[in-house]
Amino acid sequence: MSVYDERPWLGLYGDQAADKQLEYGNALEMFRAGVAADPDGAAVKYFDGVLTRAELDEQSDALASALLANGFGRGDRLAVYLQNVPQFLVCMVGTWKAGGVMVSINPMSRTRELSYLLKDSGATVLVCLETLYDDVARGVVPDTDVTVVLTTSELEYQSRNDERLFKGVNRQRHDGTTDFTELLQQHAGQTPPAVQFTPNDVAFLTYTSGTTGVPKGAMNTHGNVVFTASVYRDWARFAPGGSVFGIAPLFHITGLIGHIAVSFLAPSTLVLAYRFDPQVVLDALLEHRPTYTIGAITAFNALLGSPEFSKDHFSSFTSVYSGGAAISPTAEQAFLAETGKQVHNAYGLTETTSPMTLTPFGAPSPVDPTSGALSVGVPVPSTIVRIQGEDGQDLPLGEVGEIVAEGPQVVAGYWGKPQETAASLPGGALKSGDVGFMNPEGWIFIVDRKKDMINASGYKVWPREVEDVLAEHPAVRESAVVGVPDEKRGETVKAFVSVKPGATVTPEELIAHCRERMAAYKYPRQVEIIDELPKTVTGKILRRELRE
Repeated sequence: MSVYDERPWLGLYGDQAADKQLEYGNALEMFRAGVAADPDGAAVKYFDGVLTRAELDEQSDALASALLANGFGRGDRLAVYLQNVPQFLVCMVGTWKAGGVMVSINPMSRTRELSYLLKDSGATVLVCLETLYDDVARGVVPDTDVTVVLTTSELEYQSRNDERLFKGVNRQRHDGTTDFTELLQQHAGQTPPAVQFTPNDVAFLTYTSGTTGVPKGAMNTHGNVVFTASVYRDWARFAPGGSVFGIAPLFHITGLIGHIAVSFLAPSTLVLAYRFDPQVVLDALLEHRPTYTIGAITAFNALLGSPEFSKDHFSSFTSVYSGGAAISPTAEQAFLAETGKQVHNAYGLTETTSPMTLTPFGAPSPVDPTSGALSVGVPVPSTIVRIQGEDGQDLPLGEVGEIVAEGPQVVAGYWGKPQETAASLPGGALKSGDVGFMNPEGWIFIVDRKKDMINASGYKVWPREVEDVLAEHPAVRESAVVGVPDEKRGETVKAFVSVKPGATVTPEELIAHCRERMAAYKYPRQVEIIDELPKTVTGKILRRELRE
C-alpha cells in the first residue's frame, strides 16, 4: 500500500472527508427531487426574467416530447451551441427526458471547430443562437448528421434590450430551422414517457480544449454528475436558499457542474448574465445578490480591475471558489484585500467532471515554501490522488511527478476513441498531464503542465514558478512564460506580460525583478509586454499560441 492509498488527509476535515455515496441514481432524478422540494422557487434568473423550477420542468417536458416526435431516440446526441442563457438548462433536462446525451459546444467555436464537434459526436439535433446560426452553423450543418436545427435568441426569457449586452442582436428567422420557443409552445402540456438511467449512462459529452491535439469528447456519466455536484454543495457549504452566480461559461465543465448541477441538487437559483462582461457582471451581482460562485481567477481579476468595482459587489457571497486557471499567492491575497472574502482553490479537469481536489471551506490554501506555489487543495471524498514518475510508479511525498486520479468523478472514457482512452485512462485512473507533488498533510501542489516544462541548459524550469514571481511586481496584471529556442542554452525562458491600467514598467525592470528572486537558470532572459494574453473562453492562458 502506498502513502496515497492511506490518504493522509482523511480525518483532517471532519465528516466532509468521509467516503460519499450517490444520493441519486442519475442526474435527472436529482433534478426532479429539486422540483418536488421547491416547485415555485426560481431555477434561473436572467436579468429581469425568472424561470421557476416547475416552469423548467414543464418546458423540458415539452422539448423532450418534441424531440421524440421528430425521431430522437435513446442515446442520441443533442448539441447545444449557446451562451449562458436559460435555454441551456431546458436543453440539458429535455435531452435527458428524451433518453439522450447532451453535447456542450463552446459558443466561440467557428466553422472548422463546429464541424469537427458535430461530426465527432454524431449529434442529430443542434440548438443554437440565431446569431451563431447565421454566422457559423448555416454552412456547417449540411455536412453533418444533424437533421433538426432549433434556433433561439439571447433576447428571450428577459425584457431588457441593453446595448452593452445585445448590441447588434436582432431576431432572425432562417430557412430550414425551427424556432425553439414556438416548438415548446406546440408541445406544451405533453409529458414524455418515463426514462431510466443508471449511474454509468452518459449524461453529456464535454470536449477537451485540444491544447495537446484533437479535442476529445469526455463521456461524463450521470454518476459523475451527481457525485461532483454533491462535492461542491458540501465542501463549499452551499445550502438551500442560496443562489449560484454563473460566472463560468455553461458549456465548460465548471459551468455544467459548479453552476447548473449544484443548483439542481441544492436546489437553488442560478443567476445568468449572458456572457462575461465585467460591468454587466458587477451590475448583476448587486441586483441579484448571489451567495456562491466558482470561476477562473482571470475573471475575478477583471472584476477587481473594473473602475466600478467596490467591496459591496461581493458582500452577499458566503463562498467563493476558483478553478480553471492557476492562482498565485499574490492574486489570492489581492482578492481577499479587495473583497474581504477568501477565494478557495479548486482543481479538476474535463475528465474528472470538475473537482478532483478542493480547498476545504474556511481553510486558506498553504503556500509551498520552496516553490512558492499555492496549493490546489486536498483530494475530495472517495478520491485517490497519486503522484507518479515516468515509470508509472508512486513517488514519495514531496517528490514531483504526474498527478493521477481515481474516483467516482473520473469519466468512463473518450467518445469513439478507445486508443486515447487506454492511454490517458489506464485501468480507469486519469493521467492528468499536470505535474505536481503532495506534502505530508495531503495538500496537492501543481508545478505545471507536463508539456510546458522548459529545459534550459539541462535545468528544468517550470513556467508557473516564474509567473508567480512576476505576479509579485506591482505593475504586472498577467503573465505567461514559455520556452523559446536558444543557440547556447537549447531553450531559454521568455515571459509575455500585460500591465495594470495606469502602470508602467520596462522589460529590463521585470527581468531584474525576477533575477533578484530566482536561481540564475530560472529568470526570464526575454520579456515582451503585450496588451492582452491569449486565453480560452474559460480564462485559461494559451501558452501554445505564445510559443507559436
